Amino acid sequence: MGKSLYEKVWESHAVRTLPNGQTQLFIDTHLIHEVTSPQAFGMLRDLGLKVRFPERTFATADHIVPTHSLQEPFADPQADEMIRQLRKNVQEFGITFFDVTSGLQGIVHVIGPENGITQPGMTIACGDSHTSTHGAFGAIAFGIGTTQVRDVLATQTMAVSKLKVRRINVNGKLRPGVYAKDVILHIIKVLGVNGGIGYAYEYGGEVFDNFSMEERMTVCNMSIEGGARIGYVNPDQTTFDYLKGRPYAPKGAEWDKALERWKALASDPDATYDDVVNIRAEDIAPTVTWGINPGQGCAITDRIPDPALYPEAERAGLEEALKHMKLKPGQPIKGVKVDVAFLGSCTNGRLSDFREAAKYLKGRKVAPGVRAIAVPGSQQVAKACEEEGIDRVFIEAGFEWRGAGCSMCLAMNPDKLVGDELCASSSNRNFKGRQGSATGRTVLMSPVMVVAAAVTGEVSDAREVFGVGELVGA
Repeated sequence: MGKSLYEKVWESHAVRTLPNGQTQLFIDTHLIHEVTSPQAFGMLRDLGLKVRFPERTFATADHIVPTHSLQEPFADPQADEMIRQLRKNVQEFGITFFDVTSGLQGIVHVIGPENGITQPGMTIACGDSHTSTHGAFGAIAFGIGTTQVRDVLATQTMAVSKLKVRRINVNGKLRPGVYAKDVILHIIKVLGVNGGIGYAYEYGGEVFDNFSMEERMTVCNMSIEGGARIGYVNPDQTTFDYLKGRPYAPKGAEWDKALERWKALASDPDATYDDVVNIRAEDIAPTVTWGINPGQGCAITDRIPDPALYPEAERAGLEEALKHMKLKPGQPIKGVKVDVAFLGSCTNGRLSDFREAAKYLKGRKVAPGVRAIAVPGSQQVAKACEEEGIDRVFIEAGFEWRGAGCSMCLAMNPDKLVGDELCASSSNRNFKGRQGSATGRTVLMSPVMVVAAAVTGEVSDAREVFGVGELVGA
């Protein structure tokens, strides 16, 4: 009987079965940042332990880094202390650190792939829930808590329970104006924010076969929003072409050996799954959220749902969302006024996201009264954008072009919503308070939809704003 990639990677990394039934799993690569690591390093010192394999851990600063200025000390004392502690820890324990002065700093889930640190068949852990991003490469990648960060630093292993595997096939051809962000928002809308609990999601089908690596990363990134701890795509030639020549990718004869290993990782044709979901690409529309979790979404042409039409057990949550978002049942989502437009995050802060958005933004202006911010996911993304003149397109349109970081995705930095501002965001979470204000409102959407909202001042259908045709979504 055939095996899935998840089973192959799991079995090859299992050290032993623990008395409680969990598996002690070897972790190939450990990624850390400034927010969830200080306490873990403190625990190591308290226990008199060292980092077991420092060469397998890579660090960056991303969550608290100001995007408007890197002048130190940072204005926020807590942020300044966090980056100082990270520098102290990586120096003491001999860990590679992509500091803000390196030219390589950025969001942890952007710098791992772009440097070739993320590779097929790896187990990857990070104290960040969106570690599922790295599954786009055929890796088994998941977020962990601070105590587990300590365990991986000390032993390069951790105790974890094996998941079931759900195969999600998306077949057919996406319609013009539909992007990877729409695909994952649609999947979450269909399966629910709790639908993936206990599962790893394996994404496949014609749409994923044709997706670029950055598009695959967008979908895998938001697997956690659907309750799945892990999301992955089987590695293929697209994966190998992306990795070849990157700094940490194998070279020469080692590359040839790695290719042999990687090609054998893909799920077998006769692999069995705990569940299979089939979705028609043609059924996916440009999708936005209207509520306070990523599953509360709808097509841009739809209206806000009426709680009265739902089972009684669901009504309270829907009514809470409507109240917070200041929306009414039956109201079109299109046309809702926008105060802020944010383009960035580990979901959509890569070069292809800015290229695509700039293609439609060029020659247009941000609507009066809209605060628009563009934040590259890494210093390398920023440099590439600046070399191509993409930054000028955003600046001339009225966007603020910022430095690399997590920025307004979670607002652990100066980039925050004010009061009940509504933000058209390319990020991954629309929870209450997520973007820095308890009353702030977030509408998740693709980068092209963000720039459409920015130039119109309202939630808009990018296909209408930029012209319906094959160019949209190309």
